[in-house]
Amino acid sequence: MIEIYVFQKRKYRFLFGCLTLLFCVLACRLFYLMVISSEELSERARDVEQRERSIKAARGIIYDRNGVVLADNQPVCTISVIYSQVTEPEKVIKLLSEKLSMDEEEIRRKVEKVSSREKIKSNVPKETADEIREANLSGVKVDEDYRRYYPYGNLASKVLGFTGSDNQGILGLESRYDSVLKGTDGTILTLTDFQGIEIESAAEERVEPVQGDSLYLSLDYTMQSFAQQAAEKVLKEKQAKSVSVILMNPQNGEIYAMVNVPEYDLNEPYELLSVYESGEGSENDKLNNMWRNPLISDSYEPGSTFKIVTATAALEEGKVSLNDTFHCPGYKIVEDRKIRCHKTQGHGTETFKEGVMNSCNPVFMEIGARVGARTMLEYYKKLGLYEKTGVDLPGEAGSIMHKLENIGAVELATMSFGQSIQITPLQLLRAVSAVVNGGTLVTPHFAIRTEDSVTGEITELAYETKTGRVTEQTSETMRSLLEAVVSEGTGKNAQVEGYQVGGKTATSEKLPRGTGKYISSFLGFAPADHPEIMGLVLIDEPVGVYYGGTIAAPVMAEIFQNILPYLDNI
Repeated sequence: MIEIYVFQKRKYRFLFGCLTLLFCVLACRLFYLMVISSEELSERARDVEQRERSIKAARGIIYDRNGVVLADNQPVCTISVIYSQVTEPEKVIKLLSEKLSMDEEEIRRKVEKVSSREKIKSNVPKETADEIREANLSGVKVDEDYRRYYPYGNLASKVLGFTGSDNQGILGLESRYDSVLKGTDGTILTLTDFQGIEIESAAEERVEPVQGDSLYLSLDYTMQSFAQQAAEKVLKEKQAKSVSVILMNPQNGEIYAMVNVPEYDLNEPYELLSVYESGEGSENDKLNNMWRNPLISDSYEPGSTFKIVTATAALEEGKVSLNDTFHCPGYKIVEDRKIRCHKTQGHGTETFKEGVMNSCNPVFMEIGARVGARTMLEYYKKLGLYEKTGVDLPGEAGSIMHKLENIGAVELATMSFGQSIQITPLQLLRAVSAVVNGGTLVTPHFAIRTEDSVTGEITELAYETKTGRVTEQTSETMRSLLEAVVSEGTGKNAQVEGYQVGGKTATSEKLPRGTGKYISSFLGFAPADHPEIMGLVLIDEPVGVYYGGTIAAPVMAEIFQNILPYLDNI
């Protein structure tokens, strides 16, 4: 009997222990669920009972250096329908077809599609969206949105770029600084039933979007406008394929203007300009050609503007002085090649200074030979011609240069006056800036600062510079020589009354040679003694007269006539 009692007692103790243990486990589990995991479980519950819709954030504003808005936002809306909530489908179809100018059958397919939410159309003007909202038809949803708007249409189109339907930057500065400009999207949370269908009468929970940061550019609206007007004028007069202009501060690399006409409409970027419709390739190929920025994405033979580099190398190395004399019979025999001067009858006897003023090919072939191929390439490297400029635009191309071992006498001769090598226009402008600014190689750029949309905090942007590329003495001599080109030489048509202008003309035959197609150009800067602005004009395939000094230099003069007084007053 005692044994049975003991056994029963042990059994009850065991059962009690098991129950106690179970209770503890359940209590711990309950504590874990109600305290430790409460937030996570609440989130899960909300996910089940709530549907999330995105509210697009407005992109940051793009300003020019003076606060002129170059890229803004327009409020638009997205129209959608919820199948389970549509009570009058025919009214919905008729209304949306009328207001959105869409085919009734297309809308019918979307309205009658069994789905939790079906988007009808995005980027709907706010006025139209308000009319749809006021109709108060069940199941029709109107959500606010933004689209990019460019107040000046085609101004600086190949610099600014544009955004896609998702408000993401696609080209140009919009793409390069997308992370700065894009902002943070908000959300709309709506309650749903057990089937996941939105409860129409339930209140919405909103998380407001945060606008992207603002971007300030070195681009100057006024200077860009002046340059674009001048480019469009000569494009029409010379029936050219295109005209490009860059204006830059040679002291710090800030780009004031970058023009590539014909420019496209940033508000309608997929509308092909007529000049591109007849181009080769698919529709996408034609669009890419229209959007392309040749000033940074295309290399070319610079021609006589490159003589600035050759002259600089020769002066730095002590291979030439201003009073050295040369003889130009109209050509120079190099090995088995007869390489002509642009003045076929020759310049006769001339000093080095006169050779620069006359843009005489035989003079530059001679001083190129004096410098030698190895040293010449060293100066190309010093002046940044073997590297990309680092400009803050996507799609920058590099240069095409001879390897040292492939440079013979003929190659060295043609290099000396800007043939048989290819660089981008911006590489040329950067190199010449170092020549005339005292020897500092700057980084060309557009963005100068950002502004936080929430705090207003300003962040100034900095760019790399490399000093000591050219001595101050050589820089001073080159400024004087290039001023003489404009005052007395081939660049006379670039003179601006009241200002000292320096510069160099060029006429480059396009590859392949023999097609009769040329690029006429002029590179100029002012004031000549301390340049504050440097410009490059390129006229691609002009009809008729094609000499740079005749047609490109006057364009730069016209631009400087407007811009130099403007610079004096800011």
